[in-house]
Amino acid sequence: MSQQSGYSPSFKRPSEIMRMRRKRARSEAGVFSSTSGQASTGSPGQSGSSPACVRPFSPGPLFNSQGRSGGGIKRRNPFANIENTYSPKKKLLIYNEEGNAEAADSYKNKSTEKEGEDDKSTKTECHGVLSFSASLTEAEKQERHDASSRCLTFSEDDSLFEEEEGDVTSPLLKSPQAIAPASIAPPVCTEYPADWSLKTRLLFTSPLSLSWAEQPKAQEEALGLSQHCRAQFSTLPHSLQDPRSCSELRCAFQQSLVYWQHPSLPWLSLFPRINAERSFTGKSTPWAQDTSLQQSLMSEWSVSLSSLYSLLKARLCPYFYLCSYQFTVLFKAAGLSGSSTITALISPTTRGLREAMKAEGIEFSLPLVEERKKSMDQQNQGEEEKEEEEEEERADECSELKEGVDCRGGDEEENGDEDSDFSWLKEMGIQDKIKKPDSITIQLRKEGHTVSLDHKPESVVCVEGSHTFTLINFLINCKSLVAAAGSQAGLPPTLLAPIAFRGATMHTLKARSVNVKSQVGSTYQNISSLEITGPILPSSLHAITTLLRPSQKGNFSATLYTHAPTAVMNMHTKQQCPGSSVDLSGCGLHPASIQQLQQSSSLGKTALTHINMKNYSYTWRN
Repeated sequence: MSQQSGYSPSFKRPSEIMRMRRKRARSEAGVFSSTSGQASTGSPGQSGSSPACVRPFSPGPLFNSQGRSGGGIKRRNPFANIENTYSPKKKLLIYNEEGNAEAADSYKNKSTEKEGEDDKSTKTECHGVLSFSASLTEAEKQERHDASSRCLTFSEDDSLFEEEEGDVTSPLLKSPQAIAPASIAPPVCTEYPADWSLKTRLLFTSPLSLSWAEQPKAQEEALGLSQHCRAQFSTLPHSLQDPRSCSELRCAFQQSLVYWQHPSLPWLSLFPRINAERSFTGKSTPWAQDTSLQQSLMSEWSVSLSSLYSLLKARLCPYFYLCSYQFTVLFKAAGLSGSSTITALISPTTRGLREAMKAEGIEFSLPLVEERKKSMDQQNQGEEEKEEEEEEERADECSELKEGVDCRGGDEEENGDEDSDFSWLKEMGIQDKIKKPDSITIQLRKEGHTVSLDHKPESVVCVEGSHTFTLINFLINCKSLVAAAGSQAGLPPTLLAPIAFRGATMHTLKARSVNVKSQVGSTYQNISSLEITGPILPSSLHAITTLLRPSQKGNFSATLYTHAPTAVMNMHTKQQCPGSSVDLSGCGLHPASIQQLQQSSSLGKTALTHINMKNYSYTWRN
């Protein structure tokens, strides 16, 4: 029997197939016009609007619609066949010569019954289906038989088959999202590491409005200041619907902006003090030429410093900063940063200051220098081990070749050459004219590396334990602590603390909220920003971010501007005991802030620059 029209058992080029189809559509349009009605009504998967000359897959016959020509009609993929559309759990529909749909199994049985009558014709018609079914195992045939309640029909949308009844359970036809394992949610980080550096500016941004943080009512401001002085803290819900109408939130925000400072001069900004000559230039400094006024200022300053240290020792003050025109000192109470004793960090320092501290009997360490020495010693040790291994290998080679004596002799000759390097000076008679380096020069060379540390982060000094009390006395009596000339002449260092102390003045950070538009892709989105300026202490930063979490529904970001000389104060100290527990409940800070500051520092000699919270989870950069 001649091959059925539209049947292409072998692979052909796309251009060839399309050319043959256009030719058959024009020449055989009249042949199939008589059977097009039966095909449209007898096929359950073929709709009345089915385009002409379309097949569900390559081995099937063409479909023709009544009164429609095949030219210019959108056609199906000509390369779709049984092999790339078959699913073992789906029952396929095979269309016979009359246009009726039959299951693949019944089609096979009918083909077997007709084999005796017209063997050649049946084999030609069922060649694709029988060859595919013969490769199936008995288990797969049984599985196909069990899934007979489901059938796929050809539709005119983008898919080749669609399911008529029942749910698709085959993993072969499920979407990748359905069969992929459930993605593991990223871990939620509810806290960022403690940053002991002083900040000069904070810039918060959030998609939600931050206007609630400015212009507090008089009652809210008074209540916030009172809560700060009494160390009372309010508990806020996990999420706030309307932060602007929440009086407790606004009071707590005013409470988080408070800090204490000495001395306090309204016409001068006393922070920062390092490289701040411009801010003092042109301002009134009546103490610059008045010795008695300078002594009065220093006397009051000494009382305030002694008060702060007494509070620190009694664990009623968690920490405080001393900011001079040359360096900054951070005093931390026992129990903070994992340390079991009072700790003081001074940065940056000079060789003269370190020598003066040694003369006063203050024991201190240079942690970053010691770390560098340890790393260099480890490298040198590794190099020495390599050299020893090489020497052992050489000795083994010499012993194997029985030339050990010659090898030792070669070494002695090399040493002799080194000893006689300057023998030519004696021959010339000028050895006495060579000036030998004196002891001072030798000492300067030895201390050259220590002098090179001056005014650098590596010059940070750590004082621990009882030596911090000696350091307080040293700072009170140190004449170089106050500038003798310049715009800051005669002005004592600035003391900053999160709690009240003797002679201190209460100050608040400045907050300003602005709504801006930010370009995201091709559109602009409204973004609210909150700018906070002033000497921002570590506890203030934590308190502000804790309040932004519920008010902004866990979505905000912050840019942090660090006072550069204090960035190194996040370094590790010697006596860090993470397991040590010291009661700091009476220090006047929020319990969450105390818990954060008690953790060992993990930032090293760097400081945080960005904090981002998304879906109540923190990420940060340093």
